[in-house]
Amino acid sequence: MRAIGALILGIAIVAGLAVATSRAAEEPPAGQSEAKAPTAPSPTSAVPVTPKDAAPPPSVTIIGASEAHGVLGRDVRSAADEDMGRIVDVIVDRGGHVRAAAIDFGGFLGVGSRKIVVDWNALRFGKIANKKDSITLELTKAQVAAAPEYKEDTPIVVLGASGSLQPLQAIQ
Repeated sequence: MRAIGALILGIAIVAGLAVATSRAAEEPPAGQSEAKAPTAPSPTSAVPVTPKDAAPPPSVTIIGASEAHGVLGRDVRSAADEDMGRIVDVIVDRGGHVRAAAIDFGGFLGVGSRKIVVDWNALRFGKIANKKDSITLELTKAQVAAAPEYKEDTPIVVLGASGSLQPLQAIQ
């Protein structure tokens, strides 16, 4: 909660400084009067020039702590409550859309495990109020075990919600 308050305070300070700087640039110095006419006309430009400090402040979204949680490192279980591993990576396409998740599957304590990529739509994020809560995968352990291992710099094969394998075209 303190972090959110500090973030809002920081944004307010930056916005206040931007407004003060732009006002100071518009006002003439105290020693000059506005009635004094310039001796030579100032050159005009067809393109309006805006000061760098006049940029609008960044947009801020506040997400409540009970509304969203991270997924990396979360345990994944099947609908039959079988341990499926944990999420170790999220795969996004060039447009920034989440397409799939890489799950560290099999093995014991991380030894002998392999990364399997599953379609993001095959994951169910029911109750994940804390790090101990798991995410449900709508696939069986046998379906996931049959999937090829994910290796970086190779075409990604995604295990779909129906258990079918399909190449992820947009990421290749």
